[in-house]
Order: sequence, then structure tokens, then C-alpha cells
Amino acid sequence: MKDKLSVLKSVFGHDGFRPLQEEAVDTILQGRDLLMILPTGGGKSLCYQLPSLLMEGVSIVISPLLALMHDQVTALKAQGIAAEMISSMQDAEEIEAIYQKLFSGQLKLLYVAPERFKSGRFIDMLQQLRINFFVIDEAHCVSEWGHEFRDDYRRLSFLRQTFPGVGIAAFTATATQKVAEDIVTNLQLRDPARVRGAIFRENMLVSVEYRQKDGRQQLLQFLSSHKDEQGIIYTFTRKAAETLALFLQGKGVKARAYHAGLDAAERSEVYHDFVHDEIEIVVATVAFGMGIDKSNIRFVVHMSMPKTIENYYQEIGRAGRDGLASEVLLLFSVADMMQRKELINQLPDSPYKEHSYAQLNAMIRYADSESCRHERIAAYFDDTIDACASQCDNCLNPEQPKVDITTEAQMFLSAVYRSEQRFGQAYIIDLLRGSKSQKLEDNGHHRLSVYGVGKERSQAQWYVIGERLLEVGALNRGEYQALVIEPLGLDILKKKATLDVRESRMRVKRTSRYSADEGVHSETFEALRALRSTIAHEEEVPAYVVFNDKTLKEMAEALPQTREEMLQVGGIGEKKYDRYGEEFLGLCRQLKGQG
Repeated sequence: MKDKLSVLKSVFGHDGFRPLQEEAVDTILQGRDLLMILPTGGGKSLCYQLPSLLMEGVSIVISPLLALMHDQVTALKAQGIAAEMISSMQDAEEIEAIYQKLFSGQLKLLYVAPERFKSGRFIDMLQQLRINFFVIDEAHCVSEWGHEFRDDYRRLSFLRQTFPGVGIAAFTATATQKVAEDIVTNLQLRDPARVRGAIFRENMLVSVEYRQKDGRQQLLQFLSSHKDEQGIIYTFTRKAAETLALFLQGKGVKARAYHAGLDAAERSEVYHDFVHDEIEIVVATVAFGMGIDKSNIRFVVHMSMPKTIENYYQEIGRAGRDGLASEVLLLFSVADMMQRKELINQLPDSPYKEHSYAQLNAMIRYADSESCRHERIAAYFDDTIDACASQCDNCLNPEQPKVDITTEAQMFLSAVYRSEQRFGQAYIIDLLRGSKSQKLEDNGHHRLSVYGVGKERSQAQWYVIGERLLEVGALNRGEYQALVIEPLGLDILKKKATLDVRESRMRVKRTSRYSADEGVHSETFEALRALRSTIAHEEEVPAYVVFNDKTLKEMAEALPQTREEMLQVGGIGEKKYDRYGEEFLGLCRQLKGQG
């Protein structure tokens, strides 16, 4: 058996493992089941690609998206690794050729979508192979409590019965404890090793702002800190994606829209242009980006509120996968919250509906929070962090002016108490503002002393006050989202405690603290990037398949002059050197001579 460290260096170009990678690799090599929860950019793929090269047989990788599989197979082939994918996009002749490679032992990794397992012929074919282990990528799709539940993933429980002696390694970037247990149970993992990475992404600056009007001026201000960088902007609707893309094009930005309503050819073209660095920005609905294997995305913007923290964390995780500085911005409004709640209201009453409310409320609490953003994300996933080192807007601005809202808080709490703690936030706000709602009249609450006492405050202002009470624990949500007063709330009512809130949760003028890694935009780096772009265009592969930005940055700093020095650059293994090294070495020598 080859030594894992020599393969790590010769094939993947790394001198050592990242945190937790070696533990995962060893678990698979031992034949044990594995559940690995590791944030995007932590290096999950290497955890199964490397052991596959050290074991006899082929690894079957189950992945949810064709584009993701295609990118990963392309990158593996560039490293000299025998990998293929089988998908609905291939004809019978192409699939048959892959079958022949499998039966002759020429492949190490085969990527397939979960839908492929509906085919009896495919399962019969697998039973004739020597499979070393199965990989379930994006494993959160297995769980009905997850944010991207898929029936075809749920059916993968049959793998344990059909292939009882084959190990299963499940990978995901996000999973609450509940989702993790569901993955283990449904896939019937046998005493799996559980490897969980820290949620905190220290290279990512996180900011949240109340959206002003349509948010476009805030967006332009944000983008002024990210010129010539690549990013994703998420919108709530297809129409919003298209109109915003046109707006940005009018401002001279290389942007295109992407959503499920476009025909397959146009979606493919936009995806191709983005991963090949031919456009700077994709403006998209959440139909875009799941598992996108592009390392140099420098920013992600949400123009409206995501429905869950899981969704949000997955989507912002597409920035900074190479470990370099990245920035994410969320713009939201009360209207977003109402839209999301309306969609949940349409669901039939069930535990799933209650769970959806809880997920949305956690997202709202995050957006409205005055505490560390990274801490709140970590807490949601049952994790903790020491400190975010000023990597979020709240920690960067801890001393924002505050206003006392004790009187308003007492009004709010009194309305909750007098309506017998049986109603949700929207109802309480209607009661305070003196709404002519039929429901209020039917309940006789238009006769309460608190009816209309808060007319001078807007609906949005009362919403912030309610959220602040929830945030500090003065209120809680009970059955059917009814607000319930906690001991701190009673203290506020009895004037034993006070409450304040930031003077404005909206930052009128945005000052970015984003600072790209020194050297990323240097002339040396740009010269190397130009060569990478030329090679990528000639080979018709994404630029990061040649070398990612982190590798180019290290190369720009070191300017290696020999093969041995080039192989010391992170991300350059022998296969990559044989393919691209001489051209980059020649340019490095030229650049050093100019220096």
C-alpha cells in the first residue's frame, strides 16, 4: 500500500493534512463508516479521494448535482486520477464505455446522482464490481429535518442491505444535531466515526443590514469594495434576478442572471462563463450554486432573507473556499419575513410546519441580532467559538448608540399578557396599533386597554421591539408560535429591568472592513492569472482546475525558479507539475528577472 503522505504530496500537492482530514482518511482506510460535518472550504473531497487511491476497487460517489460532479471529475482528471461520472446527459454509448472501464478496473472514482439507483440494471452492475466504499456527498439531503430534503436521498438506506460489507462515508457542510442523527439512522451507519469541524470561517467577514428601498444603492456601495472580483448575488424571485442583472450590466458590471426558468442551454452557458472567469457576478435564485466547485468566489450577497440558517450558511459558504479573505452581506426587511411566513402558513398543520416556523424564527433572530454573527451561527449548529476577531459587523461596531425602549417593551408585554399569551407577534402588533382586523374584534380585543396604544410606532418599529424582547429572553415562543412571557419580561413589566436597542439597525452609510489578502491583486499575481486563463481557455476547463487563487498567490510570493521549488508550492503535485508546471516556471523566471 502506498503511503498516504506521499500520495498527499505527489497527487494533491500538499505537505500535510488540514485539520480533521487525516482522521477521516484513516477511518475510511480502516473500513469504518464515517459521518463528517465540515464547513465548505475545509477539504471534504480529499477525505475520500485520497483513500480511494490507496484501496483496491472503485469508490462510488453519490452527489446531487450534475454540474458539481462534472467539475469534480474534470479536476480529478487534471490531477491524473481515473474518474468518471454517469448521468442522464450521456448517451448509451458513452455510458457503456464507462461500464467497460469499471469492469476492467481502470476507474478509481465513479460519480452518480441518487436517481441512478432507481435503475435495476445499474444496481446489478454495481454488484459485479469490487467497491471499496460508498460516498454520500451533501448528506443533509437525507434528512427530512434538513433544508434540502430529497426523496431519492432518503431511499439510499437500501445500500446497507444490498452491500452489507461495504463502508459508507457521509459528508455535509451543515447539520444540526437532529439532522446528524437522522443521517446516521436513515443510512444505517454502523457505529460511525463522527468527525465534526468548527463552524467558524475565520476568513469570512459577515454583515447584515436592513434593506433600504430595493437595496441597489447598498449593493453598489458593497461592490465598490470588490472590483474585478467574482461573486454571487442571491434574489428571492426569478424576475428579481433578471432585472438586477440588467441593472448591474448598465453599471458596467459583467453580470448575468441564472434561475430554473431559463432553458438548459442558457443555464449551462452562464455556469460555464462564471466558472471560467468570463463574467464576474451571477445574479441567481437558490437554484444556483449548491456544491459549486469554484474556489475563488470572493463575496456572496443576499438581497432578501433566506428561509433558514442552514440555507444561509450553505450559500455564504460558497465564498472563500480557498481560505483567502471573503465577505458576505445580507440585506433584509420586514416584508421578507412576512413573505416567508406566508409560505409556511400555506402548509398543512404538522410537526414539519412547526419546525419550519422554528427555522424561520432562528433566521430572523440572527438577522436582527446585536451579538456576534459567527457566534449565533455556531450556536445554531450546536458549536461554540472563542471570538470572531472582528469578522462581523456587530463585533466591528460594538459601541453603536442605543435608545431606551423600556416603555414600548412594557406596552408590548402588557398586550401579550392581556391577550392571555395565546397569540403570535403579528397579532400583538395589530393589537398595539389599533388594527381593524376582524380577528381582533371577534376576540373582543378591540376593547382592551392596550388596543391602539402604540399607534405612533410603525409596524416595522414594533417588529424590532418584539424581536429585541425575544432576543434577550424576555419573551419566548410557545405552541403555535404564541408569545409567552419569561421571568425577565415580568421584571420589565414591573419596572425592575430596562431594555434598549441600537438607535438604528440600518447603517445609512456602509464602510467596508473587507481587505483582500495582500498580493492577490499584485502585478505578479495578475501575470500568473493571465497565463492560467490562457491555459484554461485552451483546455476548456475552469481556471481553478489549473491552479486555484491560493496556489497562484503563494507562487507569486515565492516565484520558484526550479522544479523542486515549484513542487513546494501548496496545491502543486507531480501530476499538476507535469501538466502545467513548465509554463508557469518559465513565467516565474521571467518575472523574477524583471524584478
